[in-house]
Order: sequence, then structure tokens, then C-alpha cells
Amino acid sequence: MSSKHSWLLEYYNKSLTGEIILGNELKTCLKNLIEDLSDDKFIYDTKGADLRIEFIETFCKHTKSPFNGMPFLLELWEKAVIEAFYSFKWKDTKLRRFKKLILLVARKNGKSTFCAALCFTEFMIGNAGSDIICSSNDDAQAGLIFDEINNMREMFDKKSKRTHKNLKGIFNLKNKSTIKKLSDKTRNKEGRNIELAILDESHEMKDNVIAKSIEQSQSIKDEPMFINITTEGFVDDGYLDKELIYARKVLKREIEDYTLLPWLYTQDNETEVYQDEKSWFKANPSLGTVKKISYLRDQLKKAQHDKAERVFTLSKDFNFKQNSSQAWLMEKDIINDLTYNIEDFIGSIGIGAVDLSETTDLSSAKVLIKKPNDNTKYILQKYFIPESKVEEGSEEDKKNYLEWAKEGLIHICRGNEVDYSDIVMWFVSLYKKYNIRLFKIGYDKWNAKSFVKEMEDYGFELEKIGQDFNNLSTPMKLVEADLKSNLINYNKNPIDIWCLKNTVAKVNQYGQIMPIKPNDTGTQRIDGAVTLIILYATYDRFRREYLEIVR
Repeated sequence: MSSKHSWLLEYYNKSLTGEIILGNELKTCLKNLIEDLSDDKFIYDTKGADLRIEFIETFCKHTKSPFNGMPFLLELWEKAVIEAFYSFKWKDTKLRRFKKLILLVARKNGKSTFCAALCFTEFMIGNAGSDIICSSNDDAQAGLIFDEINNMREMFDKKSKRTHKNLKGIFNLKNKSTIKKLSDKTRNKEGRNIELAILDESHEMKDNVIAKSIEQSQSIKDEPMFINITTEGFVDDGYLDKELIYARKVLKREIEDYTLLPWLYTQDNETEVYQDEKSWFKANPSLGTVKKISYLRDQLKKAQHDKAERVFTLSKDFNFKQNSSQAWLMEKDIINDLTYNIEDFIGSIGIGAVDLSETTDLSSAKVLIKKPNDNTKYILQKYFIPESKVEEGSEEDKKNYLEWAKEGLIHICRGNEVDYSDIVMWFVSLYKKYNIRLFKIGYDKWNAKSFVKEMEDYGFELEKIGQDFNNLSTPMKLVEADLKSNLINYNKNPIDIWCLKNTVAKVNQYGQIMPIKPNDTGTQRIDGAVTLIILYATYDRFRREYLEIVR
């Protein structure tokens, strides 16, 4: 190694003095790299890295607020990554050692802009005739870095004298290099000869189809570059999980793979996140310069009160792998001492909901009632189960359905199926006995045709509520918040409590949630919880009109 200043050594030395705070995995990576400087197999030549760093800082500009138009001055960690990736070479062939980089870094640390600048640099000063690919699981995500590259190109080549963009891609008119997008839709449409590939947010990928497509296209290259940039995510046993298992074995030198650079910004444990703000730098190398500390403080405050926020924040801001399905509520969130007398609701107007399970299983119907000048939501409910399931269900669930039936909590339908007409008649009975009228009734459209017709024959107005993330996420979060604030009076119904305890929250990559059963059993009922969420979805959809009526 020459005596010239090394960004990698500076980064390493500052981590030793504590000036820069790193997690154990990145410390191990740097330690391995420093040891490799003395390995006779390699030479360390920083000329290529220095050229790229100089180009980025001289010719690339930020394109997003609040840095729009400002020169792209690389962070020390970004310079260290570039130097390490480009500078290690095989002594005998002088070819670059690293072919693949896994850059695991929390969101909002500038990783996409960094990779866009690196792509644009290769496009302008890399090998002539290079095919550069911006890839991801879907077109929209693949387009983020592609569009950022084009924004940089427009600032650099304002009159498009050297470069050109059309619907197919971005083209360098001088050296014939190209930049294109690659997603799950387009992976097989044309043959490619990829020099550099950026795989963005690989945590969303369930399989390695896109990655394998890239690797196959690079197979004839001596010095291909494959950069996988991502945060942690929620896909169980997906592509990223397998990549990180392998990368961590390389990191520990359990597997010998000199071509992979695993650069992982991770926390050492979850406890430190809540107890030591300085530890946040371990997953957030641009904290304080790009990403605001106040933002992380706010996210953690929200996470204390919202299950989905907690899962999402730990994954996206601190790179903790999160199971996509986790217990939704704690017992203390569910249990309260609120009760009511149904006679108090004579003449009230409510909103209804049903969860129509398979006709051979438990079904649930609920009504939400609001009183003037009262924030509490009062929930009337009735459960339905076929006669043939009572004994069988009691054995499976260890619940006494007959006892619940005697208490008036559950209606046993004759025969082998839930008779949807019995559910209709429960809603009708609320009007006949207590003059409780229903403004709207929410239902899941699955298997509901006969139920809807019979309800409409009685004059009820029904509203479809799909059981998916878009329809159930917000109401599920509202139910959680109201339960924690003791604003839901379900009259201490034991079946409601049972269903709420059983419910698991499935989280997607956008921080949305929806209810599902626990993975380990098919016998844990969640019907009452699902109905409550559908009820809230209906209430939320017609909140303004309903509150005008009950005011």
C-alpha cells in the first residue's frame, strides 16, 4: 500500500478511538480488511477509488431538497466503502478482488443517492460500453435510483451533448455506456452484458430470480460489480435472509469468499436502542448530517404506543430483522373493567359489522354505538357457531361454548353450518327489542352474497370492507390505540378477550398491518377481533356522517 492518505484507514482508526461509533459486525469487516492489507495475495491500489471519489465530489450534485444543487460531498463512510471496494486487487492478475458488495444501512442515510452517484460515475468514466442496471423487486423501486441518476445527468450535461435519455434508458453518446432499469417484470425481456448492477431494497424479494438473472449476465466479466443496498425487512426466509446468512459466515471467516464485501451497519442489541442514543450511529452512519436525531427520537416515541410502528422502526431505522407476524396486543391492553346495560342504548343509532367465516366455523357480528359528549365506543356483539361444532370446538379450543350460549354470548345454529339468516335476525332483533337502528354495516365480500341480499331485503345499507392491508391497517391501529386508552367498552365479553389475545399482526414493508391467526395453530379464533376491525373500518369511512347523526 502506498503512503497516500487512505479513507479506509482513517475510518478504521476513528472507530478505534471512539470518534466514530460502529456495531460489532462492521468492526469485524474493517478488522478483516486491515488484516488483508498485509496479505500477499492482494495489492492495494487506490487510484481507481480516488478517481471516482474526485468525480463524484466535483461533478455530481444533490437533486433533492434540502440539498438540491449542492455539490455531493461524500461522507467518510462512503469514501471508505468506495476505497475498499475498488482498491483491493489480486496480486497475480491485477484484477479487482471484490465483485459483490452488500451495503446494509438504515433508511434515510443517503444510500440511494450514494449509489446513484456511483452509477453515474461509472457511466461517465468507467469502462466504455458498460451496461449499468438499476434493479429492484418492482418498477417503481427500480426507478428511484434510475431517476436520481438522470437528475444528476441533467445537472451535469444540461444540453444533452454527451448523454441522452429516452424511454428505454440513459445513453452515453461518447463511450456507448447505458443505464437501464430491471425489475421482476422485465428480467427476461432481453439479453444483457451487465458491468454494474445496483439491487435496491432487496429485503422485499422472496426469491433470487432477479439476482440470479444479474449474476448470469455478469458471468463473462472479469471485474463485474454487483451492489446490494438495503435495509432489513419483513419477508421471512426471503432472498436477503439467505444473503445475510452467507455474508455473516464470510465475515466470521467460516466461509472463504474473497469476492464479497459485507458492509453491514447493524446495532449490537435492541436494549441499547432505548438506552443509548449514541448507539444509533451503528445503523445510521449519516446521523446528524443527513438523517436527523430528532426524527429517530420521534419514531421511537411512536413505537412505544403502536405495535406496527415499533416493528417498522426497529427494522427500517435500526436494521433489526423483524418477523412479519407478531403478537398484536398485550393482555394489559385488552382487559378493562368497562361494562354497560343494553337498555341504555334504546333508540340509539349504530354502525354494524360482520365477519362471515366459513359456514362450518365461528362467525361474529358487532354493533358500535357512540353517545353524545362521550368518547367511549360501546360494542354490542353476538357470536354464531354450528351445533355440530360445539363439542368438537370445545375439545380443540378448550372453551365451553355451551356455557357461553347459556350466558347469551353465542348463538348455536342448528345443523352443520352457521345459518347466515340467524345473523340477519340478530341485527333485526336489536331494532325490534331496543329500537337500535344501523346507519351502515360493514362486511367482507367473501362468501357474503346470500347474507347481503337478505340484509338488503330488510332495508339495511351494507358496505364492502376488503380484508387486506389497505383496508384494515388504519382501523386496526385505531382499535389498538383505543384499547390502550380504555375507550372501547365491549362489556368484558370473554369471547372478545379470547379473540383479541389470539390475534397476530402481520406487517408489510410499508408499515401497514392486518390481522391473521397465529402460525402454530388453526384452532385459535380471531373472528371477534377481525369483526371489531371491520367495524372500525366502517366507522372510519362514515365517521363524519355518523357523528352528525348522533350529536
